[in-house]
Amino acid sequence: MPETALAGEFENYGTSHLTALVVLLVGLAVVVWVGRRHRDTEEAQRFSRVFAVAIPVFTVPLQIVQLLPSDWSLETSLPLQLCDLAWVAAVYALWTHRRWAVGLTYYWGLTLTTQGIATPALLQDFPSSRFFMFWGMHFLIVWAAVYLVWGLGLAPTWRDFRTAVAVTTAWAVAVFSFNLVVGTNYGFLNRKPSTSSILDYLGPWPQYVVLEIAVVVAVWALMTWPWVAPGRAQPPHASPATSPSPGLGAG
Repeated sequence: MPETALAGEFENYGTSHLTALVVLLVGLAVVVWVGRRHRDTEEAQRFSRVFAVAIPVFTVPLQIVQLLPSDWSLETSLPLQLCDLAWVAAVYALWTHRRWAVGLTYYWGLTLTTQGIATPALLQDFPSSRFFMFWGMHFLIVWAAVYLVWGLGLAPTWRDFRTAVAVTTAWAVAVFSFNLVVGTNYGFLNRKPSTSSILDYLGPWPQYVVLEIAVVVAVWALMTWPWVAPGRAQPPHASPATSPSPGLGAG
């Protein structure tokens, strides 16, 4: 029997969604507590690297499952969503503490990834592998962002903001072009998702894409400003206690 038949259909803010949100909040409290305990100590490096390894250990096998003939879908199986880049950025940020990677994890994790958590474009419910893949990947990205910034204190800068805007723009152009050629809709850049989402409030295509970009850039700027506001003490570009080797903490 197909896995989707066993799993049933996911319902936004149903039991499984609300349970997932509770898991997210508990995890946030844990990673902030751990990060602050380890800040400016050698434990920060060790925990960060264990965390970094845990992400691909979880995501890669489930990604492979989605590429198998039994679960394959051209519309959803390819790793082209921004979250697929975000977990890679999170792994690199956790392993090296490079500020540009921390910035990507912070901006992507706390806006676009959380948007997916609030209004998930998910059809399969528990215990589908896609259910675990969706929530596990989203949670790990958000937990990594919060751990690095609020736990370890690796705050973003305007340079990190500009990098995030540039990289995200490049991804959007590439994925939009791919969608146009192949007929897919990764990133919901070519049409809205079939399930309800915040994009429903932004008008038709391409208006919602333009407005979403404007909103995201404005929100990212607001997310940067508190960390670089005049009078706020700026953290060093790399913390010796958390840099694995000379130069690895530099952005």
